[in-house]
Amino acid sequence: MPFTVEEFRDLVSVLKEKPEWREELRRLVLTDELLSLPEHIARLRSETAQHFQELAIQVSQLAEAQRRTEERMGRLEETVAQLAEAQRRTTDQVSELVRAMHTLSNDVGGLKGESLENRYRAKAYAYFGPLLRRAHALSQDELADLLEEAIESSTLSAAEAQEVALADVVVHGKRRADGEEVYLVVEVSWGVGHKDVTRAVRRAALFARTGVTTIPVVAGQWVTADAARLARADKVWQLSDGRAVLPESGATL
Repeated sequence: MPFTVEEFRDLVSVLKEKPEWREELRRLVLTDELLSLPEHIARLRSETAQHFQELAIQVSQLAEAQRRTEERMGRLEETVAQLAEAQRRTTDQVSELVRAMHTLSNDVGGLKGESLENRYRAKAYAYFGPLLRRAHALSQDELADLLEEAIESSTLSAAEAQEVALADVVVHGKRRADGEEVYLVVEVSWGVGHKDVTRAVRRAALFARTGVTTIPVVAGQWVTADAARLARADKVWQLSDGRAVLPESGATL
């Protein structure tokens, strides 16, 4: 028998008046799954809220960890900056030490050279005796007299005479090989180098223009290989550690 609209309306009216019937009808009409849906939704809401709470805690923990990391990075950057500054100061100090050592080395070298120069001048006969008879180191006054005569005769200019006067030692005597009167123009250095040979040649050539026979000489504790080759090529006598080397033969006296 068909269920009419009027009967449906009567049913709805009754269900409104009888709430307990609505619950019974709901159990008859809906499936167990649908009936349990509100419970599932409530449980899902509870679980979702709990997950959100846990996520919020994790996000807070991550934010705190990030803050601590940033603090550590800040301290690390500060430490790196301090290390860089310390390194810069150390580099500056090392550079200053190198400059000081270089200056000290030059000063010591200069003092050694000056001491050696005085020794060659004071003991001219001992050092130059194997080369010259009656070897005598000219005093500044003796050399000045010769150079002043050269300036007065226009043989040398004042600048050229000054260049000769800068020679470390000038030794007068007679060459043992042939008895000729000569002047040794000597450049003294603790370690004889290329420039010492060049100066000796230049100053000896200038002094020779006064009409005397000159021989360029370099003297020191040791002579570099380049300086020794140049000395042989330019006919420069070498005195090394008290021994004389003649360029003509290379023999040691």
